Amino acid sequence: MKGVYTVCFSNEFSTFSHKTVYLDFRTGEEDRLMPDTNRATALTQMESACLSIHEILKVVSDSQTWYRLREAQDRIRAEDLNERIHFWSIGETIILFVVCIGQVFMLKSFFNEKKANVATST
Repeated sequence: MKGVYTVCFSNEFSTFSHKTVYLDFRTGEEDRLMPDTNRATALTQMESACLSIHEILKVVSDSQTWYRLREAQDRIRAEDLNERIHFWSIGETIILFVVCIGQVFMLKSFFNEKKANVATST
């Protein structure tokens, strides 16, 4: 299937989130495993086992590529989650300190009012 191909990707339904697209093109003729077998003879058990193993290795290679892509996506997701947790904990820490300082000043104001009332009543 020779020719020029055009592929169009659209992200119109989810414009705020980013997408990752993986394409795997295999072009050309695949090299023959046994180039000297131009004759029409039955394969030996060893030759058929080699062909079977070769096909299974292709599937394994594709699976490894898929697992690598999934691992990369999961790593990006984990790093994003780690960053969110980091900023959230910084925000909580700041709020905690503001509340602590506010409580200290409130407690101080309670004791300062009592001392002022005692001085004026005597």
